[in-house]
Amino acid sequence: MSKNPPSSKLGRSAVSGLALAQVGISHVGHKARQLTRSDEAKITAQDEHEAELGRILFRALNQLKGTALKISQLLSMEADFLPAGIRRELAKGCYQVTPLNRALVHKVFSREFGQAPEHVFAQFDATSFAAASLGQVHHASLADGTQLAVKIQYPGIAASISSDVRMLRGLLHTMSLGSDLIPRKELVDRNMSELEHKLAEELDYEHEAAQLRWFARHVRLPGIVIPVPVASHSSQRILSMQRLDGLHLDEWLATNPDQATRDHFGQLLFDWFWHSVCELGRLHADPHPGNFLFMADGQLGVLDFGCTKSISKSFCTSMAKAWRGLLDQNRSSFAPVRLAYIELGLIRADLSLEDFETQLIPAATALVEWQLQPFTMQRFDFRHKTSYPAPDTGHGKILVKLALSYHEDMPYFDRAYMGMMHMLKKIGAVVDTRNPWLNPELH
Repeated sequence: MSKNPPSSKLGRSAVSGLALAQVGISHVGHKARQLTRSDEAKITAQDEHEAELGRILFRALNQLKGTALKISQLLSMEADFLPAGIRRELAKGCYQVTPLNRALVHKVFSREFGQAPEHVFAQFDATSFAAASLGQVHHASLADGTQLAVKIQYPGIAASISSDVRMLRGLLHTMSLGSDLIPRKELVDRNMSELEHKLAEELDYEHEAAQLRWFARHVRLPGIVIPVPVASHSSQRILSMQRLDGLHLDEWLATNPDQATRDHFGQLLFDWFWHSVCELGRLHADPHPGNFLFMADGQLGVLDFGCTKSISKSFCTSMAKAWRGLLDQNRSSFAPVRLAYIELGLIRADLSLEDFETQLIPAATALVEWQLQPFTMQRFDFRHKTSYPAPDTGHGKILVKLALSYHEDMPYFDRAYMGMMHMLKKIGAVVDTRNPWLNPELH
């Protein structure tokens, strides 16, 4: 069991300060050693250095829990935001987390239900078995034998959101001063602001229960399982729901599933994303691997609906128009793509077609090819999916110069899509990528 997470501003700042000191020491040692290494050794050492920075960050975030730990989970999915070595360590926040002690668990139940969890349920396991977004999950059962997963929110995190985000923003800013591994200040600020907004929404477990019920009513995709919430044993900070038995991605892959099983679950994951976009118009917008369970009966359990996002029909229509235009090998120009980008608010309406084709398209080519690669054939083998393109400073400057803004739905679409791509690559699935969004004849 871990010690209680520090709740005071001073205590939480002390964790951040220690992490900064450790980062500084790591930077100095790394740079000194690089001077005497061969080019090949430098590449290996760089990856090890990134991993060490990731371990330092994760230790700090795991101590703080709550908002900080949730940000660890989300940042691990931002392939264009942090280097791979750092993201691998931060990914531990998906489901490898030190649990809270029992006294705090009892404190939350006393506040919400006026009694200990052992009196609320017929049976309650005091030891948590998983970490969730902003809390931890325990096994429990009702008097009729119904098996539950009970998510308990970490105490005091509502008051710490703004201060934690400011602290982490400062931590990343300071890290960037001594390293070219961390992105520029504007990108850090944009990501932190977006995360703060969605975290505030996730604190209300009654809101999450409503999302669970909404998805359970509307999902019509065979093989997808949404846990049912139990209102009588839930509150704003405690969420009791149907227990789903299955394995998280890494645990499931450790069983060495055959290719047919990999393809089956990969198709389910792919279809789940496009069903959400095309049919539901609402995304499960937190797609890290810890939110999916690979079940023995071939079904895919989807967990943690605290972060969802409605996707407008206009966004879907314009995005589909852009992607179809980019995939069209017989196009005479990029005029339809340019129009779609204007509709999405990505570029100014007065950006000429010539500038669009000769400047913006070449600068965006690497990212576009990564996004659209699976749709260049009817069945795509994700074992051959290319890695997310490395940032190009020159192209980045062109995109910043020509880009206007982002549609409000785009960051959530991009994050969910990227999460799906990385999971499918890790699974190594062969997937039928045809769908009505890009292939209207399939309607």
